[in-house]
Amino acid sequence: MDILIIIGLLIAGIILLLLEVFLFPGISLAGIGATACIIYANVHAFTELGTWPGIITLIISIISSILVFVWFMRSKSLDRLALKKDIDSTVKQPEAATIQPGDTGIALTRLAQIGNAQFGDRIVEVKTTGDFIDAKTPIVVERITNGIIFVATQA
Repeated sequence: MDILIIIGLLIAGIILLLLEVFLFPGISLAGIGATACIIYANVHAFTELGTWPGIITLIISIISSILVFVWFMRSKSLDRLALKKDIDSTVKQPEAATIQPGDTGIALTRLAQIGNAQFGDRIVEVKTTGDFIDAKTPIVVERITNGIIFVATQA
């Protein structure tokens, strides 16, 4: 009967471990339950069956946990869950089409790498080429790459 309890706890622990790793990431009840089941199976083996059966149970629990984890990682189960689509779209800024390098404007927001700026009556998203730029600071367009407007403080 003790062996059935140990086997049941190890199987429950391994199933909960897989659930923790692949379905409920982070520390959840599944992870706590898996740890508790595996530890209690080993403690039960040492206290009820003796030292050598306890050591054998410990080795089996470690090896089985690793083997099940490796088997699950190599299976195609993760491929169904994996994101395979690359997002390559960009936000269109029709106002940015009329802006050219050398144009001057004012930073509307603090440009902590990215923020909004006003060039004439057009408000566009810009990116700094270096340090942060405070709001209401005069800026100049240095270059435009792939629709991204790079600005620096006006000298």
